[in-house]
Amino acid sequence: MKFLKLAAVSVSAALAAGCGGGGMGSNGGGGGGTNLTQASVAISATKGGAFSVAMSTSFQPAEWDYTFFQQNPSATTPLGKLGSNHIRLQGVSQGVPQTSASTWDFTILDAITQPVLGVGDHSPEFQIAVAPGFMYDVNHNFIDPTYLQFAEYSADLVRYYNIPGGFTAPDGPHASPSGIPITWWGIYNEPNFNNLDSTQYTQLYNALVPALQAVDGSLKYAAVELGDYSGLANQYLPAFVQGVTAHVDVLATHFYSTCNQKDNDAKLFSTVPGFVSEVTDIYTQLNTNLALANVPVWVTENNVNADFDKGGGISACNGTTFVDDARGSSPFFAAWRPYVFSQLGQAGTQALYHWDFAADPQFGEVNGNDAALQLSYWVDYWLGQAFPPSAGSHVLQFTSSDNADLETLPVMNSDGSVVVMVANHAVNSPATDNNGPGVPFSVSVDVSALGNFSSASLLVIDKDTSAANGPAPTMVTPAAKITIDLNGYSVGILTLKP
Repeated sequence: MKFLKLAAVSVSAALAAGCGGGGMGSNGGGGGGTNLTQASVAISATKGGAFSVAMSTSFQPAEWDYTFFQQNPSATTPLGKLGSNHIRLQGVSQGVPQTSASTWDFTILDAITQPVLGVGDHSPEFQIAVAPGFMYDVNHNFIDPTYLQFAEYSADLVRYYNIPGGFTAPDGPHASPSGIPITWWGIYNEPNFNNLDSTQYTQLYNALVPALQAVDGSLKYAAVELGDYSGLANQYLPAFVQGVTAHVDVLATHFYSTCNQKDNDAKLFSTVPGFVSEVTDIYTQLNTNLALANVPVWVTENNVNADFDKGGGISACNGTTFVDDARGSSPFFAAWRPYVFSQLGQAGTQALYHWDFAADPQFGEVNGNDAALQLSYWVDYWLGQAFPPSAGSHVLQFTSSDNADLETLPVMNSDGSVVVMVANHAVNSPATDNNGPGVPFSVSVDVSALGNFSSASLLVIDKDTSAANGPAPTMVTPAAKITIDLNGYSVGILTLKP
């Protein structure tokens, strides 16, 4: 499958389920065995900060993937079950519908967009990722420095999807066949990698948003959508934060752990704290403008590796032979994504988007050719199921005997239920492992401080989990201590109900 991103993404350098899953260990542990490293976690009843992260996914309508739903019409079922919030649509190349100053063709864009409008929350985030080609010079700079031509194009997109009857161009009328409106709009993709400095992007944003609001005053806007890396927020955002006059609902950014498949597992895990520092810096910048102080951060692209085949089998990032990074859908992902989810959520991130839904083993939640489910699908599915976004959920304080290898996330919900996630990202051979096996752990979770519970269940995603069927939650007996056995790179999710 040909895969293209609008620009290579830089990397933070500092930075009804079926059967499957492991068997039962003592007290409900998943996938027992010998030679397990022992660890203990004790959960406190003391509440910490709020925790509310909406999980989502993405599509990139273009000529290389627009037939996905035509070839796999039943793929709307797993997409709908994923429960994504505001699925992101990023039309590029021939997915950009204005083909000349006087002609439009929505065929490729709508082959993906219309099925997405029909599933889930029926409310995608449409990212106006790029302008039509004729609006750029040969160096991909805007010909019109006022961005008014781009603003009119963007306004016509809103008319097409949101206004009955759409709009009329020189080549005739154009209107969305579904009539389902789009509320969320992202304003450009990774401007820092696409020839826009912060001042130019601010001018573009201030031109586009009023033009869109004039068409539909109910719209909401995701700003910036950075190709993020360590230190960028403090470099790029000040001019935007101080210069933006148009409305902002969300400040969006993108995180990948590498752009080089040769980077080892330890290096990829080590980038996650850098994601957190960038989110913290974004909030710091937003707080310098009172009008933006309550704007949340969304991570609208996230995956292990940003590299892709730019054509001819050549890596876009390195100029060498491109190789799929299987860690995007292997058991490595079952440790990495929950670790990212926990850390970003505790830093105040309110949405985490997978890049992207239908692609290869590096990127996809499902296979882009036949829509076969990949392990990454189940990781994202269960994060969304176990931790649905809620204003009433709070992280509980805890102590752990091994914070270096285990990411622990205990959350108490408003109904008194508690979910304890333990992600095992221990690397077996830090110097050499690349998509390695991880280290088996047996984790004793002490929940005695939380009182009594009437029921408990445990779900484990690891190397033994069926990608086709997913893991099955197993009922366990509520007790003061419950053991979770984690067989290498994996995640365990313990749910306790009062």
